[in-house]
Amino acid sequence: MANAEQSRPGDALGAGAVTTVTTRLSTVRAVLWLIAAVLAVRQVAAVLSTPKGERLTDLETWVGPNGVLHVSGSLYDSTRFTGTPFAGLVLKPLTRSAEQALGWGWTFGTLLLVVALGLIAARALPQPVSRRTALLAAPVAVSLLMLSLPVRNALHLGQTSIIPVLLVLAGCFAVRGERASGVLIGVAAALQPSVLLFAPLLWFTGRRQAAASTGVTFAACTALAWAAMPHDSYTYWVHHLAGAGLGGAADDLANQSLHGALLRLGLSGSLEIVLYLALGAAVAVLGLRRAVRYARDGQLLLAVAVTGCVAVAVSPTTWQHQLLWVLLAVVGRVGTRASDRYMWPVAVVLVMTLPAKMMVPNMAALHPLRDNIVLLAALAAALVVPFLPRTSPYYRAPIPTDYAAPVPTRWKSVPLLPFLRRVLTRPNLLMELLLIRVTYAAYQQVRLAAASSRATAEAHGEQIHSIEKALFLDVEHWVNHTVVGIDWLRNFFDFYYTSFHFVLPLTVLGLLYARRPVDYRWARSALGFATLLALLGFWLYPLAPPRLMPGLGIIDTVHGPQDFSQPDYGTLTALTNQYAAMPSLHFGWSLWCGLVVAIVAPKWWMKALGLLHPAFTFAAIVATGNHWILDAAGGAAVVGAGFGLTYLFQGPRARTVLKAAEVSSEPVRPVKEAGAKDRTPS
Repeated sequence: MANAEQSRPGDALGAGAVTTVTTRLSTVRAVLWLIAAVLAVRQVAAVLSTPKGERLTDLETWVGPNGVLHVSGSLYDSTRFTGTPFAGLVLKPLTRSAEQALGWGWTFGTLLLVVALGLIAARALPQPVSRRTALLAAPVAVSLLMLSLPVRNALHLGQTSIIPVLLVLAGCFAVRGERASGVLIGVAAALQPSVLLFAPLLWFTGRRQAAASTGVTFAACTALAWAAMPHDSYTYWVHHLAGAGLGGAADDLANQSLHGALLRLGLSGSLEIVLYLALGAAVAVLGLRRAVRYARDGQLLLAVAVTGCVAVAVSPTTWQHQLLWVLLAVVGRVGTRASDRYMWPVAVVLVMTLPAKMMVPNMAALHPLRDNIVLLAALAAALVVPFLPRTSPYYRAPIPTDYAAPVPTRWKSVPLLPFLRRVLTRPNLLMELLLIRVTYAAYQQVRLAAASSRATAEAHGEQIHSIEKALFLDVEHWVNHTVVGIDWLRNFFDFYYTSFHFVLPLTVLGLLYARRPVDYRWARSALGFATLLALLGFWLYPLAPPRLMPGLGIIDTVHGPQDFSQPDYGTLTALTNQYAAMPSLHFGWSLWCGLVVAIVAPKWWMKALGLLHPAFTFAAIVATGNHWILDAAGGAAVVGAGFGLTYLFQGPRARTVLKAAEVSSEPVRPVKEAGAKDRTPS
C-alpha cells in the first residue's frame, strides 16, 4: 500500500494499485461497520429480552417507580445509590421521563454514547496515521467497545459510567478552547470524583487554564449539589469518604481497585487503610509522571488511558462498569519486533472482553491473579508496560518478521491463508501462552454447551455398539474386565489415561517452539483444525461412552462405580461434558503427538517412541471404559483432516527453509534445514 501511495500521478500502474487498495479498504471498512451494527443490535436484544425485573437493575434502583430518587429523605439511606450528590441532583428532575424511557430509550441512548466514544477515540490516535488506520480505526473501536465487559455491564445494569469517559475524551479531543475542555472534565469529575486526576495531567502538560477550569467546574457542581442537598452531600463526602462503602461489599470481585484487592487478600482495619493509601499515592505519582511523559511525546490518548488506569487503581471502589479506561490503553505500542507488536493489544482486548476464569486456570494458587486480573492490567498500563515513544525508530517501523518462501498447494483455486504463513523467527511466547489458554477455555465452554440428553447419548451408544458387533470389534467388555483383574495393569492404564492427555501435547509444542519454530506453526495449525472438527462432532453426535451405558457391564476404573438410577447422571457437569465421546480427543491428540514426533524427530528410535504414545492411549481409553473403539477411529479421522486442512491452506510442510526475500535473488543457494542449530534468533 505504501508503494502504491508513492506512485506518480501519471503512472497508470501506480494509479491502478491505489484504486485497488482503496477499494479493498472501503470494503473492509463497510464490513467492520456492519459487524459493529450487528454487535449493537445484539446488545439491544440481550438487554430487552431479559425479564423486566432482571434488566437495568441499577437504573430501576435510581429512577424506577420505587427508586431512590423518589424518596423524600436522603439518597443514601439505602446503599443502593452510589453516585455523587451532583449525579442525584441531575437525575432527580429526569425521574419521570426516565421511567418512560427505561428499556428502549435508555439502551439506544447508551449505544449512541458508545458510538460517540469510539469515534472520538479513533480520531484521537497519535498522528501521523496510515491511510488504512484512518479508515478502519472507528469501526474497530466501536466494535471493541461493544464487546467489552464494562459496556455490556453498563447496558445490562442501566449504568451511566460511560458518560464520564466520554466527557473526558470530548474535553481533550473534541472541543476547542481550554475553558470548554476544563468544563467537560470538571462535570465528569463531579459525576465520578476519581476523574479529578486529569487535572494534574492538564496542569503539567501546559494546559493550566483547562486544569483550573476543571477544578472550578467540579467545585461549582459539588457546591450546587451541597446547597440543594446538604444532608446527602455530607453523607457522601464526609461520612462515606467520597462514596467509599456505598454499593456492594468493597471486597467483592467486581471492585477492581487496590482497596478491593487488599481486602480480598485478607487485610483489614488500619493496616489495610495505611497500605492502601501508601500504594495509592505511589501509583498516582508514578502513573501521572508516565502520563505526562506520553502526553508531551504527542501520545495524548495514551496519556489519557494511563491516567484513567491510575484512577481505576486508586479509587476506593471501581466497579466493572467503570473500567473502560483500561481498554483505551490498547493504543500503546510495545515491542521492537513486528511479531511482538500484537502482544499488548491482544492481552488488553482479551482481559476486557472475556471473563477472568477464561484467562486464568481455576487453580487455588492462581486465584489472586484471576480475582484481580483487570486491576493488574490497569497497574501494568500505568506503571510497567514500556510503551514506545514516538521518537523511537521502532515506533513506526518495527523489526520485520522473516517469512519462509511459500509452498503452494496443488489446488491453485484454494488461497493460502496469510496468518498461516511460515515464519522463521519464533512467535512471541507470552502471546502463544495467552492464546493457548484462551483457546482451551473456549474449547471447554463449547464442549460443555454441546451436552445433550442422556437418552440421546445412550441411543447413539447403542448404534455404535451395534456397528462394532457387525464389524466384530465389540471387545470393550473383554478388555475392560481383563484389565480390572490385573491390579498393576489397571493402575497403569488409569494413570496413563489421567496423566498424559495434556502433558505430552504441550511438551511437543514446547520442544517445537524452542527448536523448530517453523514446524511449531505447522503442527499447531493441524492440532487446532483437528480440535475444531472434534467440537463439531461433540455437537452433532453426543455419545455415551461404554462406562455410562446401563446393562453393558463396563467397570469405570477411573471414576469409580456408577449410579445409573440417577436420571441426569453423565450429563453436563461443572468439569466436562460426559457425553463428548465421539471423536476421542484423548486418542486424537495422542495420535497428533505421535505423527509429529515421527515426522520431525531425527532418530529412528525417537520416531518409534513417539508412535508408542497413541498405541498406549488407545489401549487406555478402551481398558478404562471411557471410549468405544470407533471413537478412536473418529479421533484419527479428525487428526487426519486437521493435517489435510493445514496442507490445503498453508501448503505442504517445507523440508527446507529459505527466506522469502532470498528466493528470487539467490535461486541456486543451498538451503538450511528447518530447526538447524544456526537458526534465525528470536
